Amino acid sequence: MKPNLSDKKILVTGSTDGLGKLIAKHLAMQSAFVLLHGRSIKKGEIVLNEIYQLTQNEGLKYYNGDFASLEDVKNLGEQILRENDRIDILINNVGIGTGKSGNNLRKLSKEGFELRFAVNYLSHVLLSEKLLRLLKPGSVIINVASVGQEPIDFSNLMLEKNYDGYTAYKKSKTAMIKYSFDLADRLVNKDIKVNVLHPASLMNTNMVIKDWGYTLTTVEQGAEAVENLLAPDITGAYYDGKHPSRAIAQTYDPGARIKLKDITWKLLESYS
Repeated sequence: MKPNLSDKKILVTGSTDGLGKLIAKHLAMQSAFVLLHGRSIKKGEIVLNEIYQLTQNEGLKYYNGDFASLEDVKNLGEQILRENDRIDILINNVGIGTGKSGNNLRKLSKEGFELRFAVNYLSHVLLSEKLLRLLKPGSVIINVASVGQEPIDFSNLMLEKNYDGYTAYKKSKTAMIKYSFDLADRLVNKDIKVNVLHPASLMNTNMVIKDWGYTLTTVEQGAEAVENLLAPDITGAYYDGKHPSRAIAQTYDPGARIKLKDITWKLLESYS
């Protein structure tokens, strides 16, 4: 049975294209207040208008911020804090792909961090931590990760050596899963549920087509998996699609999670 989303305030990051856009449409169709997010004001306004024309939902608002810049994400979080009294569901969906079909050169975020680690992990942590004060008992956090995972090498965290785009992508998703498990543990006594998932393999998104050149599933399948977690019974779980599953072993290693957490707080200290 679908949860009643009427009057729920839901933030979907990365909602101007692909999976996030479809989820935002579905939520708007169910009368939720939907906070859209993207990195292009022009595109954001187009998508907001498109969803409004489809749903006639008056509770839509667009926020702009580039996840390749922690300063941008800091400002995004502060703007959301100023303009909202609560967030009932936070869907961390922004992602950058593998770069498989590109030149595979190591790229950096605006602050000099390895790009995939910054976009797929650090920026999500920064935004989530900033917005925690808006989440009340009964709130939900859904983090979009991937079945593509690889253990983090802490001696080469930013992949200065032996760089590979797909490896960087997988390590960033491993980091996101570790954070999700830790956050769930921290928030369990506040009745805030946190889960993380691989929505579907190689969905028909622009990112997948650019990186891989072919697709295996649809964004509809991915959206169904994400929306399955809007009112979860459990917290601290990893899902493969709609089914509880197991992430790689390192994500359950307390020592590895503590090490990542300590490094992460130091990296984000200037932006908190």
